[in-house]
Amino acid sequence: MAVSTRTPKIPDYIFAEKIGSGSYADVYKAYKKGKTREVVAIKCILRSNLSKSSLDNLESEIKILKRLKHEHIVEMQDFVWDDKYIYIIMEYCSGGDLSTFVKSRQRLAESVCQRFLQQLASALKYMREQNVSHLDLKPSNILLKSRSNPILKIGDFGLAQHMHEEDTNNIVKGSPLYMAPEIALKHTYDAKVDLWSVGVILYECLFGKAPYSSKTMNELVEKIKRDKPIEVPYGTNISPECRDLLQSCLERDVEKRIDFERFFSHPFVDLEHKPGPESMAKATELLTTAVNYDECQEYEQAFRHYCEALQFLVPVLHVEGNAAKRVALRKKITEYMKRTEELKRLISSDNESISNIKIPEFNREESVKVTEYKGNREELIRLTATTPQIQAAIEIAASGDLYVQEGNYQLAFEKYEMALGKLLDLMQKEPKGHRKDLLREEISRWMTQAEQLKEIMNGGNNGGAAQAQEMVEAYPVTDDKSCSLQ
Repeated sequence: MAVSTRTPKIPDYIFAEKIGSGSYADVYKAYKKGKTREVVAIKCILRSNLSKSSLDNLESEIKILKRLKHEHIVEMQDFVWDDKYIYIIMEYCSGGDLSTFVKSRQRLAESVCQRFLQQLASALKYMREQNVSHLDLKPSNILLKSRSNPILKIGDFGLAQHMHEEDTNNIVKGSPLYMAPEIALKHTYDAKVDLWSVGVILYECLFGKAPYSSKTMNELVEKIKRDKPIEVPYGTNISPECRDLLQSCLERDVEKRIDFERFFSHPFVDLEHKPGPESMAKATELLTTAVNYDECQEYEQAFRHYCEALQFLVPVLHVEGNAAKRVALRKKITEYMKRTEELKRLISSDNESISNIKIPEFNREESVKVTEYKGNREELIRLTATTPQIQAAIEIAASGDLYVQEGNYQLAFEKYEMALGKLLDLMQKEPKGHRKDLLREEISRWMTQAEQLKEIMNGGNNGGAAQAQEMVEAYPVTDDKSCSLQ
């Protein structure tokens, strides 16, 4: 609930709208006075509402945030106080939280989940180096830097504390839906509870809901008490690496649960290829070697070096914020990808080990932008509970959204086409009313999406290739041999 009806005031900042509210704090978007008008988020804690334990948590949060400086952790810029409030001035993240992001899309493609997990793992690795445990990891505490290019930032360190991996604690902390079972059942736990929470977050991103999702608290408690392994939903198509990590994190037996060392080195986390300052240099060096092998007709070595280079190169594309550089990089990745696939076809028939090597996934066309979903699909599904034909068609179209996120445009278009054929017919028979209005909204959105896909598949987006040719020089990455991605 809100803690005050009046907007706080502090020197050097102009308060704008309230963007969050809790039991003892409100969060406002604000602007720093001056020429730059820097945007910040200010957490305003009403001092009169603080209990002894709340004050202890706040002091711990401030001490921890003063030390933590990482690209995937929300940065605390300053803190001040007056006779009424304590103010924590934070980095502003305009993309909302991960919970809202997942709900707007219902569930995320595995490739998107993998990138998000990689970012979380990077932050957790840094936190472990500082002996910090978060103890309240959940989607609503993970913010997105922006909506256009989602970069995750861990926030809300109100329950965090310093814990070595071998340390134990007996104070119940966290949110029940994301809390490791040993916290609720044994009241004794160690730092590995954060890995359980990561597993729950990954599960929710993949399948749209947490594994212990419940309608009541009693139902939730019963699920936590039940000594039953968490299972991946039947018929789910996820990679073996993703499944293995999910089950390893969501192991109820703490002794069997994955530890931090194995988590950070897990192939699905793949921290080695996380985009960073050295990624382009490593990719360029590997490509130089690959081209040399290729020219000497040593095709197996060329293939292996192209694959390794693309493992560094493709992730960079997802975080590149400059549109011109992104177009140029996409063009070069497409060229190297085609050559890698040609080599695989050339040598895999004689070499089984080559045929088992997976080439990094990559969307050849410019991505179709799936705008943040702001419709009323949940309400429509509730209202059509007695009409399974509509719900089945909605499920088919929703799967099309997932294929768009993965870049599989042909399959996405087929799903939209199949669903729309059914939905348009069903809408004709639908009587006037709110249900029909909601159905029309969904159909209109999917028709627009299908038209965009058709344009791309028919070559209507070819202007991007010409633009890429003009922008090639935007990526002047070279090494000592003057090899460049251009």
